[in-house]
Amino acid sequence: MDGYTPKPEHRIADEASLRKLFAPTHDLAIQKCRASLSEHAQAFIRRSPFLCIGTQSADGRADVSPRGDPAGFVQILDERTLAIPDRPGNNRLDTLVNIVANPTVGLLFIIPGFDDTLRINGQAIVVDDPDLLAGMAIQDKAPKVAIVVTVTEVFMHCAKAFRRSHLWDPDHFQDRSSMPSLVKIILDDTTGAPEDAKEMRALDEALEQGYQNACIDSCAPCGLHRWPAWPMRLP
Repeated sequence: MDGYTPKPEHRIADEASLRKLFAPTHDLAIQKCRASLSEHAQAFIRRSPFLCIGTQSADGRADVSPRGDPAGFVQILDERTLAIPDRPGNNRLDTLVNIVANPTVGLLFIIPGFDDTLRINGQAIVVDDPDLLAGMAIQDKAPKVAIVVTVTEVFMHCAKAFRRSHLWDPDHFQDRSSMPSLVKIILDDTTGAPEDAKEMRALDEALEQGYQNACIDSCAPCGLHRWPAWPMRLP
């Protein structure tokens, strides 16, 4: 498949040309942006068990990563400062490495069942302060580091995207079995998955067990370590 290259006259290359295509921004959409966390924003964060964090590397390569824990896992240190625990993962460290190189971050907080979301932009640092980390422990396991975000912009985002996608509507839920498992997808795209169904099922079951231990053990074995051509562990 060849890449898409638009004709020069169809490429929007500056902000003025872009804004000509749209109606002016509504005053309320501008006024709603705040530089600190209001009472409502703080209440939203305390209810949220999930967020996405967007970062960029020093050379501008973008990344978005999910973060999830029991509701209220993000600590509100004051009206302009948040702390996000970094739980055990696959040790790629994409988000953390990016923040060390480029502190600008964007956060999207999501609450199951809510169509509204909360957007926060700010500047982040990675810290290993034991006093802070101790308050983020789960089952007596504190994270190795936390992401501390100084808020520069915060505002609620409307429900249109969630309404259009029917994200929380069970009638629109898709059957996960209609696609291969995560393990099979990764192996198909790399070293090749085992052809034996029993062996493949064992890998899938091991991944599920790894999920159960993910909040406790860094890089909990997912079963891929049993596959000779695949040394990696997830999550």
